[in-house]
Amino acid sequence: MKIALLQINPTVGDLLGNAELIANGAREAGRLGADLVVTPELALLGYLPRDLLLKKSFIDDSWAVLEQLAEELADGPPVLVGLAEPNRESVGRPLFNVAALLRAGKVTDIFRKSLLPTYDVFDEDRYFEPGPPNQLLNLNGWKFGVCICEDVWNDRDFWERPRYHADPIAELKRQGAQVLINMSASPFTIGKQALRERMLGELARKHELPIVYVNQFGGNDDLVFDGRSSALDAGGVLFARGEGFVDDLVMVDLESLTGNLASDDFSAEAEVWRALVLGTHDYARKCGFERVLLGLSGGIDSALTAAVAAKALGKSNVLGVLMPSPYSSQGSIDDSLELARNLGIETQTLPIKDIMNAFAENLEPAFAGHERDVTEENVQARIRGNLLMAISNKHRALLLTTGNKSELAVGYCTIYGDMSGGLAVISDVPKTMVYRISRWLNRDREVIPEAIITKAPSAELRPGQTDQDNLPPYDLLDEILHLHVEKHWGSDEIIAKGFDESTVRRVLHLVSIAEFKRRQAAPGLKVTDRAFGIGWRMPIARKEYKGRRLMATV
Repeated sequence: MKIALLQINPTVGDLLGNAELIANGAREAGRLGADLVVTPELALLGYLPRDLLLKKSFIDDSWAVLEQLAEELADGPPVLVGLAEPNRESVGRPLFNVAALLRAGKVTDIFRKSLLPTYDVFDEDRYFEPGPPNQLLNLNGWKFGVCICEDVWNDRDFWERPRYHADPIAELKRQGAQVLINMSASPFTIGKQALRERMLGELARKHELPIVYVNQFGGNDDLVFDGRSSALDAGGVLFARGEGFVDDLVMVDLESLTGNLASDDFSAEAEVWRALVLGTHDYARKCGFERVLLGLSGGIDSALTAAVAAKALGKSNVLGVLMPSPYSSQGSIDDSLELARNLGIETQTLPIKDIMNAFAENLEPAFAGHERDVTEENVQARIRGNLLMAISNKHRALLLTTGNKSELAVGYCTIYGDMSGGLAVISDVPKTMVYRISRWLNRDREVIPEAIITKAPSAELRPGQTDQDNLPPYDLLDEILHLHVEKHWGSDEIIAKGFDESTVRRVLHLVSIAEFKRRQAAPGLKVTDRAFGIGWRMPIARKEYKGRRLMATV
């Protein structure tokens, strides 16, 4: 019994394009002797389809395309295809998240997802009704327990606090499943594949069942999918794994328990680099852009973003724009030009001194009686943002913003200035990780000039400015932000960990008051467990509890 796992890159909404990916993969799997072909979750629609699922015409069209696909693949092996099924009942959510079996030219069986995640980036309860877990596929004398993504993420013995009361896998085992098939669209985060393999391994051992798991790869909006489709034997031993961050067709032989086991680099630096490159490439391509541009400041953030862009789109499709002000050091200009030479990208220099003077002259009456402050610094950032957006419009090139997660967390960025753009490439990468990836990138040759890595970070918006004039050292800042943003710790918990009280309270206050900026930021590629994207749902207008006693008023 041979199962083919189609590790494909669907585009959300592209029904015909996704059907072609499935058809091509299924035909190749048939030539390789597959008895069953399996696609990722919602593969025909693309994941996440979000509110496209609310359009009846989209769902109707997907089933018309599915029927055409069944006819085209009539002579090949059966194919499990992920899509959404209308809920015909008069109560409940409008859809089911399902796998449809295509066999001999027809849709013969439907398998429904049981557990519907509503945390982080997921909101499946908005659209889907949970299905029954007793869904067995009988094929060639085998009984396969078909489940979809979240259904395998609720084992009571693995998780300290399971999210759901039901256990679909235990139910499939009771129904007589001999093998588990899991169809997933599982987004990448740092270290997640190691967690998947450990979790699936323990699940296989517990139920004494082999598990085959197929995951899509590619980028859709802020999410990146790493593929790495896998198979484990009943003892939990991994015996097949697809390539990471690329398309793959993983053939799994269930009788001999053999398959290709791709090597991989699970270091955080390598994983994040590949995720950023893939996410940038797919965001640009799927949004219809061939070229990108970004501002080059001579700093580490724009340097890493430029390196990602050159790898993702090709060096000939990247423009780096230098916009020196009177406060820009010659070293920053020289470093930017050296970086561009290392990457082989085109540059353009647009000095902003005269524009700054024009702004100052025009604003002088409005600013009369006020001291110079951060306002003038923001004007510089907004001048640069306008120049970059103008070039983006004129050349139909996607503008990449270059701010990192640490800055976005505490609002160390200018709305309508350096935040202007269509994709925030490293907005989920903490500053310390930016440095780690840059050093990793230079492991064989100097890509990012050493001077950029070793100099003190600065926005260069006033003479002698450094980031640490206003922020704690980045290694300290990132530790506090990790506990607060990703671990959900409050100030008292972080202080109890040994951090300085005044520093903690100041950082958390900065995070709170910067919410309105983050709400208006460009989409950013998610690489950590908690990003400032669709999974971050903090109110803008709010007050912080300070521990004061209630005061009665008369």
